[in-house]
Amino acid sequence: MALLEVTGLRTEIRLKRSVVHALDGVDLAVDAGETLGIVGESGCGKTMTAMSIMQLLPNGGSVVGGSVRLDGRDLLALGPEEMDRVRGNDIGMIFQDPTTSLNPTMTIGRQISESVRIHRRVSRKEAHQRAVEVLSLVGMPSPARRALVYPHELSGGMRQRAMIAMALANEPKLLIADEPTTALDVTVQKQILELIDHLKEQLGMAVVLVTHDLGVIAGRADRIAVMYAGKVVETTGTEALYAHPRHPYTEALFDSLPERFAHSGGRLYSIPGLPPDLTAPPPGCRFAARCRYATERCHAQEPPLSGDVPDHRYACYFPVGGAGSDAPPTAVALVKDAVPAGADRAAADRAPAEPLLRIDHLVKQYAVTSGLVLRRTVGAVSAVADLSLTVRRGETLGLVGESGCGKTTVGKLIVGLERPTSGSLVFDGQDLALVPRAERRRLRRDVQLMFQDSYAAMNPRMPVQSIMREPLDIHRVDGRDERDRRIREIFDLVGLPLTALERYPHEFSGGQRQRIGLARALTLSPRLIVADEPVSALDVSIQSQVLNLMRDLQGELGLSYLFISHDLSVVRYLSDRIGVMYLGKLVEIGPAPSVYARPVHHYTRGLLDTVPVADPVVERAKSSRGVAGELPSAIDPPSGCRFRTRCAAAQEICAEAEPPLVAYGPDDHLAACHFPLRAAPTG
Repeated sequence: MALLEVTGLRTEIRLKRSVVHALDGVDLAVDAGETLGIVGESGCGKTMTAMSIMQLLPNGGSVVGGSVRLDGRDLLALGPEEMDRVRGNDIGMIFQDPTTSLNPTMTIGRQISESVRIHRRVSRKEAHQRAVEVLSLVGMPSPARRALVYPHELSGGMRQRAMIAMALANEPKLLIADEPTTALDVTVQKQILELIDHLKEQLGMAVVLVTHDLGVIAGRADRIAVMYAGKVVETTGTEALYAHPRHPYTEALFDSLPERFAHSGGRLYSIPGLPPDLTAPPPGCRFAARCRYATERCHAQEPPLSGDVPDHRYACYFPVGGAGSDAPPTAVALVKDAVPAGADRAAADRAPAEPLLRIDHLVKQYAVTSGLVLRRTVGAVSAVADLSLTVRRGETLGLVGESGCGKTTVGKLIVGLERPTSGSLVFDGQDLALVPRAERRRLRRDVQLMFQDSYAAMNPRMPVQSIMREPLDIHRVDGRDERDRRIREIFDLVGLPLTALERYPHEFSGGQRQRIGLARALTLSPRLIVADEPVSALDVSIQSQVLNLMRDLQGELGLSYLFISHDLSVVRYLSDRIGVMYLGKLVEIGPAPSVYARPVHHYTRGLLDTVPVADPVVERAKSSRGVAGELPSAIDPPSGCRFRTRCAAAQEICAEAEPPLVAYGPDDHLAACHFPLRAAPTG
C-alpha cells in the first residue's frame, strides 16, 4: 500500500460571483522512500494539490470530493485539531518563498523549536537543542549561531535551509517541497536539491516535489505527474516520460525548452493561448484549445486517463511520441508551422565589430559603516572590481554568475542607477561619467532597463497606459497624440491588446507583465536594453514567448541586449557572447558556443556542471558536484584569484598573484586562470 494515496480529489474556491474548480478528479500515489514530481504551468493545480493535501487552502477554498489517505488514514475526515497534529509532524512542507513563510520577528531557532514543542511536548532547552541539531543536519554553517539570528540576516540559500530544517524537525513520513529552488541560482539550487535527496535517503521519507522546471525534476523524481487545468493529464516513470511523452501538452513543454534549440538557433515552441478559465471549464479535453493535434472529438468529449500499459497513463485521444501514434494527419503540418527552423545565429552575421558600449576598468565599492549616530566607515564591499568588456551593436551579451557576483550592479551602473567608484562607461563614443547633465539625460533614452520583478517595478495605482506614457512625458517626446500613437505601436509590437492599456498591473499574468516591462523599455526607442533576470520567475511556456519576442524585436529594431541571468540554458540560447563573473571579477568571456563547449576557467566549468538538464539519464550520470562551498565575503575577498578558495586546482600562486585575462583561440575567448582547462595558443 502506498504511503500517500490521493483519489478523485476535487477542490473549489468560492469567489463572490463564481466558483473556481481548481482541482477536478486528481489521482496520485507516493510510496515510502519515493519521490513523485508534479510539473506543469503556473495555475495548472500543482500548488493547489499540495495545499489540499495539507488542508491549507485560501479563503473560500474547500475540498468537495475525493479522499487523501496518509498511511491508510483519511486526512479529509480529520477535524482541525487532529489535522494540526498531522501538519509539521507526519507531513512537512517546504514553501516556495521562505522570505514570506518565515516569521521576521522570531529567530530561526525559535521558529523551529516552536514546532518541536507543539508535537513532542519537550522543554524549551530540549526544543532549542533539536533546532540546532536539524540546522546541522541540513548543512547550515555554524548552526548554534545561526539559530539565534533572524531570517533577514541570512542569504536566500540559508533561508531555504532553515525552511527545510523546520519541515524536518519532527522527522515526517512525507515531505512536500513546493518550488523549493525557484528564486535560487544554480549552485545553491543544486545544493538544496542534493540536500533533499540525502535527507530522503537518511530518514526514509516520501517526497512530493512540485516544480515547473523540467531540468530540476529530471534527476530527482522516480515518477512524474503532469498537470494541466486542475487535472493529471499524464503520469509514468521519469525515464519513460522524458524518452516518450505521450500527451501533446507534455510534448509542448519539452519543445519550449531553450536547450533544445541552443545549437540551431531555431525559435522556441510557444504554446498558443492561455489555460482555460476554471470558473467555467470547457467540455472535452481542457488542452484542446491550445493543442496542435486537436479535432472536433477533443473539444466535445473528455478523454479518460488511460494508456497502452498500466505504468504509463495519459488523457488523450491522439497520443504522440509512439510508433503507433494516433495523431491526425494534419498534426505534422501544424508542428512544422509551430516550430520554424531558425537561421544559424553566428555572431559575425548578427553583430558588427564596433562596440556600442565599452566598459574600462570599472570599479564599484559600497562603504560599510558602524554606529547609529556617528557613522564610521569600517570597510568596503567590492561589488565590481576592475571590469572591462564591450557590448557590440546588434548583439546579445549574456552575463552569468552566482547571486552576489556583481551582475546586477553592472546593470545599474550602465543605466545610471548607480555611479561608479572609478573607471569609464563609454556609450557610442561618449563617457557617461563626463558628459554634461543635460546630455546624460538624453543618453539615458538610449539605454533602458528590464527589471527582474516587473510587477514591483510598476506603480500599482496607475493604469498601464499611464505607466507607458511616463517616460515619454519625462523626456518630453512629441505631443500627447503622438505619445499615445507611440504607445499603441509598442503594445502591438509586444503582442498585447490595446484594451489592456486601461487595466492595472495586478490584472495581468506574469508573462503579460514581463511584456509590459519590455514595452516600457522600448517606448523611448533605445539602442541598448539591460535585461536583469527577465524570465527567471516564469514557467517554461511563458518563458519561451518572452525569449522569442526579445529575439524578434532585436532583429526588427536593431537592439543590443545585456542579458543578466543565472539560468545558463536561457543565456546559451539567447546570447552571441557570454561573460562569466565571480565576486566582482570577469573570469571568462567569449562566443557562446565556445564558452559552453570548451570552457577555460574552473568556475565556468563548475557552473555548467551544475545546470540541471532535462534528461534523467544525463542528470543522474553526472559525477561532478559543480561549484562547491560558500561564496566568500565581498568585504574581504580572497587574495590573488578570488575563486581559489573553492577551486580544486588551486595552488600557491593562485593566492599570491591575480591571473590576467588571456586569449584562448582566435575568437576573442578570454579567461583569467593560472591553471586553465585548456592551453592558450602560442605564437
